[in-house]
Amino acid sequence: MKAVNFIRAKSVYAVMLSLAIGFAIPQLSAQSIDSHIPDLAGTWNGGFGARPVNGETVPWGEDNFPVLNERALAYQSVWEETMAPKYDCQPASSPAIQYDPYHMEVVQWPDRVLFRYEKDDQLRTVWLDGRQAKATDFSIQGFSVGHYEDNALIVTTTHFVFDVAGFDDYNGIPSSSQKIVRERYWMDGEDLKVTVEVEDSMFLREPTSYTTRWIPAAEGYKLAAYDCDPESSRASVRFFPSKYK
Repeated sequence: MKAVNFIRAKSVYAVMLSLAIGFAIPQLSAQSIDSHIPDLAGTWNGGFGARPVNGETVPWGEDNFPVLNERALAYQSVWEETMAPKYDCQPASSPAIQYDPYHMEVVQWPDRVLFRYEKDDQLRTVWLDGRQAKATDFSIQGFSVGHYEDNALIVTTTHFVFDVAGFDDYNGIPSSSQKIVRERYWMDGEDLKVTVEVEDSMFLREPTSYTTRWIPAAEGYKLAAYDCDPESSRASVRFFPSKYK
């Protein structure tokens, strides 16, 4: 009887040891993987103290201004400020929203990263779980997937809708459903940096990119509501001179 009990005790111990090892291995693996994931979470200041003011030549200058094809040049030739969708409170999209001089909050979860922009009250979700975009996923902000690599977050966004000012707010360059935006986020000391690359075979002859940064927000800072009012926003447009009679 004692022998049987001893054998049973050894069997129970073996099972418990196997379970303990089984739980430990995934935890160790997760810790090993997590050690290569940059800590991007927090609230970040992208205002005028962090980088130059955006405009017609910022962040697009002589070295990185997009090479436009004939279609884009035709759109640009008829562009007027009064056409800008921002006066109807339409949100900016990539690659412009990343450079707008506002704050941004980053939240990192195991299966996704959330970018919440103070500008236009926009929320972008970057999926890390391998899911694929569906035909219903076209939107102003597109559909973003990502992964961690070399202590950086790599993001690829597709499925944008056509936007008459989808490249930026200043140069009258549209973007199409062919637009692809690639981003690489990493920490540089206390700063959060990103390189944003955009390609769009409908309007651009070749990809172009810029690099910028956010600095840590003041302690306790909370994102403010954007509160764009379409009626008052559009009212200002009537004072803009038109190049057409």
